[in-house]
Amino acid sequence: MPADLHCHTRLSDGSLGIEDLILLAKRSGIETIAITDHDCQAGTVRGKIIGKRHGITVIPGVELSAADKERNQEIDILSYLAENPNRLEGLCRKNSLARRKASQLMVVKAAHQYPINSELVVKCAAGSTNIYRQHIMHALMECGYTTEIYGDIYNALFNPEVEGNISILPRFPDPEEVITQIHEAGGVAILSHPGQYKDYEKIIDDLCEKGLDGLEVWAPENSQTQVEQLLSIAKEKKLLTTGGSDFRGMYNRVPITLGSYTTPDDDLAALNSYQAKLRRARRKAEAEAAKQKAAEKN
Repeated sequence: MPADLHCHTRLSDGSLGIEDLILLAKRSGIETIAITDHDCQAGTVRGKIIGKRHGITVIPGVELSAADKERNQEIDILSYLAENPNRLEGLCRKNSLARRKASQLMVVKAAHQYPINSELVVKCAAGSTNIYRQHIMHALMECGYTTEIYGDIYNALFNPEVEGNISILPRFPDPEEVITQIHEAGGVAILSHPGQYKDYEKIIDDLCEKGLDGLEVWAPENSQTQVEQLLSIAKEKKLLTTGGSDFRGMYNRVPITLGSYTTPDDDLAALNSYQAKLRRARRKAEAEAAKQKAAEKN
């Protein structure tokens, strides 16, 4: 049962609307997807309703942003199956505001180099809850400065190692806070596309101490060597493993089709049963603690 557990819509940095994404999944033979827009859960609510209409299972999800301040990079953590998703809304709003402030500054900086204005960028971002780098590039395409989202201009503007870049890391919370809030909402915390990050093995070690539940193993950003390493790490640390295409439609960095990276059936079943397993373990621990306490009294 193909399951693509990492998909974006127009609500964040994807190019397709929710219904278009679900219809694409149906035509592509993908039976299960997770709509994981950045810091936005609205797609899941509508997605479940539309998905049911078309016979597609939509797993509740959201990709939450965090900041690895030590390495000056953004880290994304996927939240799945939150039992109380409303508890994540505060974090989503906080992250959305941080991204908006950074995006506004990047638009101003881009306008110093190219004759674009914020109104055009906002027009290119229509339907999204925020402005993303792809929308700035879309505006430059509209003005004829490039024919592609990614290329020399994107690298010059957004590669932090290039002199004169306009890239700004939003003031996101640290990953520990994000994982804690996911768990408080009754969700499962999965590190998104680990192969994308500097020192990802060290990051995984640190986040496991903070309660990380799993790794996104099968993803476009992970090389085959990294996939093998991640599977080994997950086995050693008893972590869940998931997969997804990080689908963004025309905003993908390279051509990627929906369902090109998926979660195997056994891993999907493990994810779906994970919370129940934790509840059973918690009840067992509580019962044993009560039994021990009673024994001590006697």
